[in-house]
Amino acid sequence: MNIDRRLFQLLKEERVPFIVSIVAGSIASVMLIAQAFWLSVIIDGAFMQKKGLGELLPFIGFFSLFSAFRMFFNWASHGEANRGTVAIRNKLFTRLTGTVAALGPVYARSVQSGRLSTTLLKGVEALDAYFGSYIPQIFFALFTPLLILAAVFPGDWLSGLILLISAPLIPLFMILIGKSASAMTEKQWKTMSRMSGHFLDVLQGLPTLKLFAQSKSQRDTIEEAGETFRQATMRVLKIAFLSSLTLELVGTLGTAIIAVSIGLRLMGGQLAFQHALFVLVLTPDFFLPLRQLGTKFHAGMEGVSASKEIFAILDQAPAPHSVREKCSINGTAAGKGTVTFTGVSCTYPGSAHPALERITADIPTGKTTAIIGPSGAGKSTLVNLLLRFQEPGEGSITIDGLPIHDIPLASWHEGIAWVPQHPTLFNTTLKENILLASPYASREKLNDALKQTGLSEFIASLPEGLDTMIGEQGARLSGGEAQRVALARAFIKNAPLLVLDEPTSHTDPELEAALRASMAALMKGRTTIIIAHRLETIRSADQIIVLNAGKLVRCGTHVELLAAGGFYSDALKLQQEKAA
Repeated sequence: MNIDRRLFQLLKEERVPFIVSIVAGSIASVMLIAQAFWLSVIIDGAFMQKKGLGELLPFIGFFSLFSAFRMFFNWASHGEANRGTVAIRNKLFTRLTGTVAALGPVYARSVQSGRLSTTLLKGVEALDAYFGSYIPQIFFALFTPLLILAAVFPGDWLSGLILLISAPLIPLFMILIGKSASAMTEKQWKTMSRMSGHFLDVLQGLPTLKLFAQSKSQRDTIEEAGETFRQATMRVLKIAFLSSLTLELVGTLGTAIIAVSIGLRLMGGQLAFQHALFVLVLTPDFFLPLRQLGTKFHAGMEGVSASKEIFAILDQAPAPHSVREKCSINGTAAGKGTVTFTGVSCTYPGSAHPALERITADIPTGKTTAIIGPSGAGKSTLVNLLLRFQEPGEGSITIDGLPIHDIPLASWHEGIAWVPQHPTLFNTTLKENILLASPYASREKLNDALKQTGLSEFIASLPEGLDTMIGEQGARLSGGEAQRVALARAFIKNAPLLVLDEPTSHTDPELEAALRASMAALMKGRTTIIIAHRLETIRSADQIIVLNAGKLVRCGTHVELLAAGGFYSDALKLQQEKAA
């Protein structure tokens, strides 16, 4: 079985619970020997030596005592293993979510959300069986049989020899069957991940599928994916049952051979009844840890398969940057300074052409800068670099001479308010969605943000007001209301650097005028960057940056660019013709 050694690194981080678990389990194995011994003494005394209950009571007391100890230490062993497993799971989940957050929304959008959520949730949970059961069982499968052999050999070397010869057959069959089981389990996990990702994509795209009458074809696709997963699961179960049958067969045959051997020697008077019974009671427990290892091996295989996807995400974690401790959200370094792009280039993985190529430009403080260009020009990439959703391949981004990557990411984001074209809304109350930007904002600030964005009247019309649930991605809100929520977030955050990905591009003229009035109030006194889709919205910008094919073509005011001709002038004329 090919196991990522980093799983064992996680064990080292939480070694104490697992050490305690193994120690407790080992003591339970010793109690097993004592329990079998006193049970054989009791039965021998009662049936062979005809002792009375009074004479047997001390033996029964010892048997009960060791039985209670065995139960306690087994319980402690499982409890500590589970405690260590929960600690590892929580730590791994924290690292995974931290890595996904560090990679940013660009990464999250580039992978199937269903597959990512399966890895984050079910993938981490799948490690429970691996750490909580399989890892401790590896030790018990070695320790307990050796302990039983040490107890059996002195009084019955023949039975000990039979156990010693038959025991290696179980690991041998495990190795032979395990190779197929590992490959099948990995295939099953990948099939499930693909199915989960596809199913969530279908749910998210259900309106579009219904609109184009493609829901039936997608239903058939999901049904086919489900059948593929069912077949993969049945193949895994088939191998698991075959493994269990083989291990049970070896254990049963070994026990039967020892029972026959002991019976023959008892009849010949070569073996004492008490010791024969002691060996016979211990024999099933000799094979039990080995059989359990086979069972828990299959349970842990899902975790091993999941770990490959888990570590594939963790391996993409960006390298930590050196951070200057004195950067503060109140200082120049966190949004109140001139942002400078110097020779910035960025190429997406798998792309032959750069999304941005050697961009050099300034974003002056307290001014409005508009970024325009045709689709694919690099506008969103430039803003993503500024928001630190991705890293530049070359060049640097500074604010008043300080590299923005020297600023703690949380502090940098504290100084930025971002209003995207399609705001992300969560399935919670309207109030919680707005306060996402500033959870501890006062009621006065909240009311001011609602008034500035025109949400007050809309909220007053709702039966539950701000406590109204808005549904997944704001399903109960119109597009204009969703944009107002995004603007309200920006108002309530009151950050010095404002980034607008033109929120009026898909609105009717009346709503567009209302949103522009809100945006104008929001932009006062702030460093503002607008990604423009409608050129008439950026006429009054202090600076207009024109991008094309990832390169900076021109930079200037509306009048300067209009006089220079080119993309800006042509696009403005085209929009004027359409309006006419």
